[in-house]
Amino acid sequence: MTAFRGLFAMPKPILGMLHLGGDTSADRLARALEEARIMAGEGFDGLVIENYFGDSEDVERVLDRLVALAPGPRIGINVLHDNSRAFALARSYPVDFMQIDSICGHLPPDQDADFANTLAAERASVPAVLFGGVRFKYQPVLSGRPEAEDLRLGAARCDALVVTSDATGQETDPAKIRRFRTATGGNVPIIVGAGMTEANAAAQLALADGAIVGSWLKEGHVDKGRLAPAHVARFMAAVRQARAEAA
Repeated sequence: MTAFRGLFAMPKPILGMLHLGGDTSADRLARALEEARIMAGEGFDGLVIENYFGDSEDVERVLDRLVALAPGPRIGINVLHDNSRAFALARSYPVDFMQIDSICGHLPPDQDADFANTLAAERASVPAVLFGGVRFKYQPVLSGRPEAEDLRLGAARCDALVVTSDATGQETDPAKIRRFRTATGGNVPIIVGAGMTEANAAAQLALADGAIVGSWLKEGHVDKGRLAPAHVARFMAAVRQARAEAA
């Protein structure tokens, strides 16, 4: 808990996802910087630079500029399908946190041990806090182990666990959040990684320790939309109300 809680000044931190949409590298950079500006202005606690639409080079371009601009929120990265590149960037830039969509459960047992050893060595090479997914959206389940066992193993491999349901934008099942908490004994922060809205923010934050939000903030509430400032403002108003009621 210590690494996660020490990273964010606000309880129940909200992290905005920069999906890196755009037709060219220049467009992706400009759009990401504008999204970061809007989210920072509304009080987001962190920004996640992810190559959902772009590539790892786009991640580095945006990371380089955001580090220089120091917009206020903590800066993190999620380099999809390339953990080595993610750790290389975290060694080259002052990355505050990293997200890896699956840290346990996605590999058969004969491959999992090597993965765990490599992950541990890479994790030790950077100061960034690590968020890891277990039973994450779109990830296979090949371990042959019960969910609770994968969760306990996963919790030992990261500083916070990220929980989702089955798809981008889909509300994370409250029962699944509770299972994550129960399996890990409350000893690791649980972050909702998909499907939080202004309507369910209070209920989800009551169960979790923070959230990553992307699609809901966009036009049409879909991942391909452009960021809608009005959606961002309404969402953070709901978060502030939830925090005030919980205090």
